[in-house]
Amino acid sequence: MEERPGTRRPYARQQPWPPARTPAEMPAETPARTPEPAGEDLLPPSARWYGTPADPHPRRLSRRLIRSLTIAGSLAVGLSLIAGAVVIVLRAVSPEPVVQVVSDPLAGVRLRLPEGWAQRPVAPVTAFTSAAADAAGGAMVMAMPGPPLGGGSPREAALRASELYGRLLLHGDTVSVAEDAAIAVGGATGHARAVVAQYKDVVNRPAYLRVIVLDRGPRTLLMVAIAQPDDARARAAIGQVIKGATVG
Repeated sequence: MEERPGTRRPYARQQPWPPARTPAEMPAETPARTPEPAGEDLLPPSARWYGTPADPHPRRLSRRLIRSLTIAGSLAVGLSLIAGAVVIVLRAVSPEPVVQVVSDPLAGVRLRLPEGWAQRPVAPVTAFTSAAADAAGGAMVMAMPGPPLGGGSPREAALRASELYGRLLLHGDTVSVAEDAAIAVGGATGHARAVVAQYKDVVNRPAYLRVIVLDRGPRTLLMVAIAQPDDARARAAIGQVIKGATVG
């Protein structure tokens, strides 16, 4: 059909855009995104969805840094070995604590003194041949050769001695018995009697007196211990001195 001059061509039927595609040309459906795990809001999206990325080119320590760390480790090991050797040497050369011993050949006894005790040059009570006291002077042990039993028992001798020295040393308003029993010291057997003195005034505190008589055949050994004020520490120290005595 010929077109006449001055006539317009009618518009062609327009196709929709974009043009329709066949099912084969349709792209695959994008899978729905999994909800973000709770508690990971502070992570970046790459870490939340794909895991924390690893550096494909990890940094390596420089040779100078490695050499410095090696030298520092060697020095630390060497210093620890030297310190251990110094401790061993000091322990080897340090003197052992000297145990003071009071030797009384007249009474026939040797007293091992605990820490803080020392021998008294002169016994404060007449007839005693040796004495030792603690540094504070609150506790003391004295020894002397005693008379023969003369057919009596060590208990009878201990009773007489406790009454005598109780009057001389304690001067208590009331005196109570704290111990009255047989005893064995340094291979010798005997008897021990202890009393505690109380005072009515507020100045003098309770005092403790312990008398021990040991049978040594022809003669006896008399030990008298006193503590003022009376307390558990002083009694324990006196007991340690008497327990460690050697009778010969």
